[in-house]
Amino acid sequence: MEREQELEWKAAQSIVINVELIAAAKSQLEFLAAVDKNRWLYEGPALDKAIYRYNVCWLPMLEKHSESPFYEGPLVVPLDCEWVWHCHRLNPVRYKSDCEEFYGRILDNHCVVSSVRGISEKKTEEIWTKLYPEEPYEMDLTSIHQDNNSGKLGSQKFTKYDLVLAVKRQSPFFYQVSMPHMKNDRYLEGAVARYKGFLHIIRRNKERFIKSFSVPTYDIDLIWHTHQLHPASYCKDLIEIMGKVLEHDDTDSDRSKGQKLDTGFSGTTKQWEGMYGSRYWRAGGMYRGNAPSPVRMTPYSNDIGARKVAASYENQNLRDVKVLEVMLEFVSVRNLPVEHKGSLLVSFSKTQPDAIFNAKRSLTILSESGEKQVACFQCESTGQLLFELISCSTSSLLVSKTSKTMGSMSISLEDFQSPDSNLTVEKWLELVPFSNISDSKPICLRVAISVTVLTPAPYVLRMIRSQPFSKSSCLFPLPVRVQFAKSWTRVIDEGGNEIINLQVRYSKKSKSKKNNIRREVVGIPKSGETITLAEFVEKQWSLINSPWSLQLPCTNNDDGHLLELTGPRTVRLFLGGRLDYESKHCKKHKSEDERNLMTAVEFSAEDPYGRAVALIDLKYGTLKVKEEWFLLPGSLLAFMLGNVSRKEGYNSLTISGKSIKKEELTEEVDGFPAEANKMNLISGKKEDLEIKVTKMNSVTPIKGGGTSCAGCGGGGCGGGCGNAMRNEASAGCGAGCGGGCGGGCGNMAKCGGCGGGCGTKLANGGCGGCGGGGCGGGCGNKLANVTGASDGCINGQPKQAINQANEILVA
Repeated sequence: MEREQELEWKAAQSIVINVELIAAAKSQLEFLAAVDKNRWLYEGPALDKAIYRYNVCWLPMLEKHSESPFYEGPLVVPLDCEWVWHCHRLNPVRYKSDCEEFYGRILDNHCVVSSVRGISEKKTEEIWTKLYPEEPYEMDLTSIHQDNNSGKLGSQKFTKYDLVLAVKRQSPFFYQVSMPHMKNDRYLEGAVARYKGFLHIIRRNKERFIKSFSVPTYDIDLIWHTHQLHPASYCKDLIEIMGKVLEHDDTDSDRSKGQKLDTGFSGTTKQWEGMYGSRYWRAGGMYRGNAPSPVRMTPYSNDIGARKVAASYENQNLRDVKVLEVMLEFVSVRNLPVEHKGSLLVSFSKTQPDAIFNAKRSLTILSESGEKQVACFQCESTGQLLFELISCSTSSLLVSKTSKTMGSMSISLEDFQSPDSNLTVEKWLELVPFSNISDSKPICLRVAISVTVLTPAPYVLRMIRSQPFSKSSCLFPLPVRVQFAKSWTRVIDEGGNEIINLQVRYSKKSKSKKNNIRREVVGIPKSGETITLAEFVEKQWSLINSPWSLQLPCTNNDDGHLLELTGPRTVRLFLGGRLDYESKHCKKHKSEDERNLMTAVEFSAEDPYGRAVALIDLKYGTLKVKEEWFLLPGSLLAFMLGNVSRKEGYNSLTISGKSIKKEELTEEVDGFPAEANKMNLISGKKEDLEIKVTKMNSVTPIKGGGTSCAGCGGGGCGGGCGNAMRNEASAGCGAGCGGGCGGGCGNMAKCGGCGGGCGTKLANGGCGGCGGGGCGGGCGNKLANVTGASDGCINGQPKQAINQANEILVA
């Protein structure tokens, strides 16, 4: 920072806030998670009744307790009333005026604890019952359709503030701040510092009579919300900071270019970077796009809770991979040679490429191009980021471009993991030249990097099938009939380590019965013994020597799942990428991709609406698993779904000796419903597909315009396809309380062919994005998430290869 910028940052950090913001932010996240498990509070009659109870019961009770406590100790607010109170307080100006109008003072939360903190509410319930004998302390969901405006509870004071709309605006907020790093102290310390910087910008604008609409990133917004939830302190603090209570305008949600959020975020970015000399964007704090669609509209009613399950591969030494999200921008360059001509760009890669990020990509330099480009990607935390400065020039005679690498520099990712690191760095790095340069001063590049704290990465397994023995093979070793010989499938991890070998075995139980085929799945782990893992019995598969059982949907299938795995936990399989794995593709490609995917969703008391634990990709033979306990069940499911019902490579499968075409498959086969079996059919014969796999991993710079922008959410810094293998969520820029701009495909699974339809360039901190686009441009390489890297599509699918041995290749 320049001296003036350092002084401004110091002035911002001198702001005093009389709330323990880090602890309170964690409490807020805990509460929002509890509300998200009770989604009846988001809309409908239950919300209407919650608003009624809040106005008629909770606020009057709070007013009496704050004036003359009923007992020593805090009140415990009911969950429904707390949610409405939460949303009311997030309009601090209106909440202050309502409280003063009805009760003569601000009703604060200093004598209240949340219902989710585990403190006994017995005393509160006793007082509640005395005050409101006809209204239970806990909301009675069976009576939500009754008329609650009968006036039985006496004088009623209802705010005119539309709390239904307030709740609607706040409901999506939890998704934006629900990532694990948001609960980390180091990350939150940075968020508090940035919140003070945000307030200081607004204060400076007020002092200079500058009208502006400042838009926070989501890490700042979390802390801003936390401050507002302490209304007395918030009002006192803000009056001392800037002479008035700062409004929190969450009424705008349109992130498209040129709208209020778009221009507000652009202006805030420009002011921040000019005032403090550091980047406004932050890894893990940007707009993630819309929340994925739920798999259920009602909570799962089974009482089975999530019980501990022994690790499936605990003796297989699977890699424990930790990842971090990285955002990167090249800000400026200095001491260029006098003779230098042409444009500059900087390529970036890892000195030690890992299974998550093995790309080499490039960005322009803001000071040279006037075009803000920010890359967002995930990678392992080991090794160094390597930067190479490249000079590009165009020959007018040959009409061709030539490039020259001028030198390189690097920065260690491990430096960000030290306890002293604030997870961001912006500094000048000195170039190590590749050739002698006459100038005495070394070339320097200003690099801005932001990372999140480390989080566990999902396990990624691949299934590689060997070729079955042919009839003419002289090496065929087994004295069994050839038609029952099947290939082995090797299950390997990302490092290429073999975990287990799997095979389906068919044999006739007796010669007297027709179609009496016994089917079983056997495996050979590293120990070498052959074990039976699953058996097909009475039209369904059962897992042997395991607490799990696989079942077809019951008659009252209320969420459309295809299969259910029951045991210590309840896991249902749904067609397509769901929840965390929801596809962000354009509609043109989405249907083709979805039929090859299945999402495993766990249901429990902790996650009544479902939590995605794995994604099975039958076309490419991959399994992404978040939890170690699901590795073996998930592997068996992926193997059986991908192999049992398919005659390899053709648009039909053989059932009891009869060839059935895909369009004729309407009944369950081998214990799997028709929908599941249809997924296993590859469109067309193997030889009709081009044998070509582009083995790449992608990072797409966030920029406006051009074919490398994702632009899935509107304005802001655009998007970025990111890494396909592990990072299924999005990064993209923008934010706000309902705010921010930006968005983008982000780091999503199988995001192919982003580009097309993106907005303007992010010059001088400006905002771009396409405002709701999606993919656009070419199909790209959907497996490796490469934008603009493909030769096109075949029937809406990328030109992928399936080799003659039917080995599944995964980039």
